[in-house]
Amino acid sequence: MAFDSLSERLNKTMRNIAGKGKLSDANMEDMLKEVRLALLEADVNYRVVKDFLNSVREKARGEDVLNSVEPGEMLVKIVHDEIITLLGEEQAELKFKEHGMTIIMMVGLQGTGKTTSVAKIARLCKTKYNRKPMLIAADIIRPAAIDQLKTLGNEIDTEVFSKGTEVDALTTVKEGVEYAQAKGYDTVFIDTAGRLHIDEELMKELADINEAVHPDEILLTVDAMTGQDIVNVARSFSEQLPLTGLVVTKFDGDSRGGGVLSVKAITGLPVKFVGEGEKIEDMDAFYPSRMADRILGMGDVVSLVEKAQEKMDMEEAERSAKRMLEGVFTMDDMLSQLEQFQKLGPLSGILKMLPGYSQFAPMIDEAKASDSLKKTKAIIQSMTKEERIDPSRMRGSMKKRVAKGSGTTVTEVNRLINQFEKMKKMMGAIGSMQRNGSLNEENLERMMGGMEEQMRANPQMRYGKPGKNPFKF
Repeated sequence: MAFDSLSERLNKTMRNIAGKGKLSDANMEDMLKEVRLALLEADVNYRVVKDFLNSVREKARGEDVLNSVEPGEMLVKIVHDEIITLLGEEQAELKFKEHGMTIIMMVGLQGTGKTTSVAKIARLCKTKYNRKPMLIAADIIRPAAIDQLKTLGNEIDTEVFSKGTEVDALTTVKEGVEYAQAKGYDTVFIDTAGRLHIDEELMKELADINEAVHPDEILLTVDAMTGQDIVNVARSFSEQLPLTGLVVTKFDGDSRGGGVLSVKAITGLPVKFVGEGEKIEDMDAFYPSRMADRILGMGDVVSLVEKAQEKMDMEEAERSAKRMLEGVFTMDDMLSQLEQFQKLGPLSGILKMLPGYSQFAPMIDEAKASDSLKKTKAIIQSMTKEERIDPSRMRGSMKKRVAKGSGTTVTEVNRLINQFEKMKKMMGAIGSMQRNGSLNEENLERMMGGMEEQMRANPQMRYGKPGKNPFKF
């Protein structure tokens, strides 16, 4: 993900300064030097870095910080707050009209994922904001874009208006807006044409559309992989159009993130959405404070919970939790939990959202983690209904059959059964404590300590580098 290298370096720097008992000009300047290098390596604009450090330095020399009981911790908070300021202090939401139809125009260069982003944001408006959107295919320069938008429209069950490639873009947009009003749509997305570079013809077409329908939002789609060029593109478009925000795509790639950190400070344009994958649901609103938390390794539990609510079957999760608390836990329940867990995405991504665990994310070998989960599912699915209910009664011949059917070994089958029995025992104990009223923080911590030992002892839970345990508490 973008900011990974920046996050790793800043985390190390922040841990060093947080451990200082006393804050002095010397160790503060050492810290600022490391922060400066981290930001420059992340391709953050030099002027932005200079202003950022000056602001941190000025606030860190305040009397409240120097006289604080934990001056290092106070300095970390200052850096955290300044990163939020860089990204935009508040979430920049779409501005929907209270009455009438909201028009949103998407612009950008070719190859930035503009057409896909149109459909992703339209889907988000349907599911999160309860809107009734329609899409207008106004990219007549690239015929494939119209077909692509229609396919995506079918996927999200949203109508796509198109006049084909024979009608000019301006006419298509005008007729599309009139059609949407007549059909009672409350939100219209216009997918405009892009170019390989900014030229007069492109800008004239976009300016004509803007003048004709007066969009409430004009969102510029930029590719996170382009680095500092995000700033240049945003500046060029904003000189010609009244942009209201940015949509950053390929945020899950290995970009350094400097352009995203720089663009708000230089152009004043907020990032409104980020795309973190190729699937239609891989688009979310951008929250500056949450991103600052993730950059500094503080986790992002709120986003993790929101992702769980969106992608997991909450009824199934509640049913499974109820069964466990009642002392009922089978291999089918374990399989259900694994399948729910997989919906949340890569394990390393989940760790980044958990406070204190982001430092372990680079240790995760996703290929091994995925392979281990596949083996676990294959073993359970190779068992009979009776064996899934009580695998402890399985004889050697049964285990051989399951191992053969799942493409694993008897050792791996035994390991999973042992893991299951320990989880069943723990879940039963938690359920018992809840029923008799003894489920409190102290008992739960004792229980989690036992689970930690199980994780350390279980090779299947070690997805990291040799000798390292990413699940160490």
